[in-house]
Amino acid sequence: MKLSNIVTLSGFLVASGAISQQYPLQRNVTRKPNFLFIMTDDQDLQLNSPAYTPHILNRIKEKGVDFVNHFVTTALCCPSRVSLWTGRQAHNTNVTDVKPPWGGYPKFISQGFNDNWFPVWFQNAGYNTYYTGKLMNAHSLSTYNKPFPKGFNGSDFLLDPHTYSYYNSTYQRNQEPPRSYAGHYTTDVIAEKALGFLNDALESDRPFFVAVSPVAPHSNIEPGALGRSRQTLMTEPIPAPRHQHLFPDVKLPRTANFNPVNRTGVSWVSNLALQNQTVIDYEDHFYRQRLRALQGVDELVDQLISRLEDSGEIDNTYIIYTSDNGFHIGQHRMPPGKTTGFDEDIRVPFFIRGPGIPAGKTVDHVSTHIDLVPTFFELADLPLRDDFDGTPLPILRESATVPHEHVTVEFWGVAVLEGEFSTIGPDGDTHFSNNTYKSARILGEGYNLYYSVWCHGEHELYDLTSDPYQINNIYASENPTFHLLGRPLDAVIARLDALLLVLKSCQGSTCIEPWQVIHPDGSVHSLKDALDPQYDIFYQQQPKVSYDDCLDGYLIAHEGPQVGLQYRDGLSWSAWA
Repeated sequence: MKLSNIVTLSGFLVASGAISQQYPLQRNVTRKPNFLFIMTDDQDLQLNSPAYTPHILNRIKEKGVDFVNHFVTTALCCPSRVSLWTGRQAHNTNVTDVKPPWGGYPKFISQGFNDNWFPVWFQNAGYNTYYTGKLMNAHSLSTYNKPFPKGFNGSDFLLDPHTYSYYNSTYQRNQEPPRSYAGHYTTDVIAEKALGFLNDALESDRPFFVAVSPVAPHSNIEPGALGRSRQTLMTEPIPAPRHQHLFPDVKLPRTANFNPVNRTGVSWVSNLALQNQTVIDYEDHFYRQRLRALQGVDELVDQLISRLEDSGEIDNTYIIYTSDNGFHIGQHRMPPGKTTGFDEDIRVPFFIRGPGIPAGKTVDHVSTHIDLVPTFFELADLPLRDDFDGTPLPILRESATVPHEHVTVEFWGVAVLEGEFSTIGPDGDTHFSNNTYKSARILGEGYNLYYSVWCHGEHELYDLTSDPYQINNIYASENPTFHLLGRPLDAVIARLDALLLVLKSCQGSTCIEPWQVIHPDGSVHSLKDALDPQYDIFYQQQPKVSYDDCLDGYLIAHEGPQVGLQYRDGLSWSAWA
């Protein structure tokens, strides 16, 4: 019997190396490469959590390439995952939240993506595809078969409302009824299921894509656990017993933006109170629990790679490790959570090893989750789709990669606060409204910027070269002689407004080469080019990014101006089509 068909309800895999059986070589190297994709949930990079996962570092990062400037485009689980698996920005999927009406699995289905997303495309290209763990939010006991997700030879999904319960999870295998795993540690359950699917994949002569998505280090949520305001209570993650005493003295990095004395940010962030020692101590505990919960993932990775080595397929398999979004704890006085455009929430680990990839290399090229499916297509030698909003990562020597220095970051809806000290106000609310914004993260030659426009009109501009922790919002500078990048501040902001106006509604190639929209003659390819003084009057005339309404989702009619001006011959300009 295949291991994937065995459910062990006692004697669960409990430690790295628990799989001691030696497997024979299975088959010859396939013509096309295989893929093993591991994606955690809410894992930070800026808070240094990867440093506590030695197997992931030793067996993936140090054996391959570390993309140190890798970003998500929406700092929330479901929108980020749908964008990843479709290769499209959230404004092009219109899956912008974790639940209906604006997001979740039902919105994914209603948008028509079940017939038109990565696993279907890869199956059609001759791959066997497998998935276990969390797929997306609102994939639940009531929606899992309405309809079943398409594109998988084998699947075993976590289902809401049990997705985030570390000891009370429910899984749904292929098209079978859901099954409770109450009493079993969910990361160990996923490890066994992942090993089973990997064995299934290795028994076939077809190339494979195995995706594994453990819930760690996401906050724990017990089904039906509600706060005082009927909001779901999200508490610190739960480690396996074998890990619960690790890292007793570890504390959150005390960076300049951790519980700062002076207020930072805009909107709801700027109104947060200074945290007292009780809250800080809890946040250190919350951080340690996240590190402990990641140990099961570290063991899972070790087991899967060992199995690939035993099979003889390791040299023909790309192994990718990342997370769906980042996480903050205490930065800018914020309780644990995500949903902001700060680097803590949008910058994530991304490591890849595999055929032809050099070991121990670091790449500072800007990359995003929108680039991942195009990258998988290129590695599998498949033609890129015209509807991709991203470009392959610069991995292959002869690549379709289009270098870019920008990340489009967008969000709609509310900020969700997590942890025991996350409630605010007399009703114990855990949500902040008016968290809708458009932003651009830009890293180029001589600059490192973040620019955002909020739906209610507030703006942020951070120069991360001099202010890496995004404390000083220079947009609000009262110094009339303030210069940035050698130009007056208002001249730089005018360029950023024009860039963001393109990015907020870009599609396909315009998401990859936005300056080409503004300068169709090809004279401008970067912010540095655009800052040439000859364009000053042109950029002063550009419409500004703004909103007609603050909505919790994406309705283009409420998103303000959509069309800017194109620079033609230096003497005239007109609106782009």
